Amino acid sequence: MAYELLVMDLDGTLTNSEKKITKKTKEALFRIQKEGIHIALASGRPTPGVTGLAKELELENYGGYILSYNGAHVMRMDTKEVIFQNVIPKELIEPLYQAALAAHVGILSYSSDEIISGTKPDMYMQLESKITGLPIHQVENFSEFIDFPINKCMMTAEGSYMEQVLQEMQEKFPELNLFRSEPYYLEVMPKEIDKAYSLSRLLEYIGLNRKQMICCGDGYNDISMIRYAGLGVAMANAQPEVKKEANYITASNDEDGIVQVIEKFIENDFYL
Repeated sequence: MAYELLVMDLDGTLTNSEKKITKKTKEALFRIQKEGIHIALASGRPTPGVTGLAKELELENYGGYILSYNGAHVMRMDTKEVIFQNVIPKELIEPLYQAALAAHVGILSYSSDEIISGTKPDMYMQLESKITGLPIHQVENFSEFIDFPINKCMMTAEGSYMEQVLQEMQEKFPELNLFRSEPYYLEVMPKEIDKAYSLSRLLEYIGLNRKQMICCGDGYNDISMIRYAGLGVAMANAQPEVKKEANYITASNDEDGIVQVIEKFIENDFYL
């Protein structure tokens, strides 16, 4: 059974350390798209932070897909059809805000063109702004300002402290899905939402099964899709926990690891 869907995380996977897609990787992705292989970009980034790279790869011309907010929003690029989405219950925004203040961590969400910060922007929010290309808008009262549907929130803090915060927040909010995408980022998602669940909905839409899907990633939030895929791939630069879950470890994001996957498993029909 041939692989027909290639799913890639962005930061640390598709892009190199400069947050760019190399010429070699881009050429390989264009080759397989021309052969009818579907491409999906799956990221914790907000939708506006993914569409730039999707356009760079011309996904709108080849019927590609983006899964933003860790899969809480799934969109077909050519038609802009929203295939699936889920949002955080509105009644939980105020408790989340107060819990973040009590724990002395940052909290943010997103509008269509900004990062909305409920606390003073820290270095991790500044990094998120740089990655997504979205400016930070600090608001006086986070829960009052967020009067529109949101796909996710994110808390920020130093990595070793965030491990403790994660456990506390999981106990306080069992109705949500909470996990770290990076040591310093705590993703706050609607219940059951992760990349694997949203990919199951995308596969149903396309008419493929998971055995026909390759998923490549490097971070904690990629573990669910790496486990779920027919072929789960970890980058050489991936977190150790991610590598443990993978069927195959490719070269790093600075060594065109995606190209290695394409050449070995798609263009040469090697099947694990």
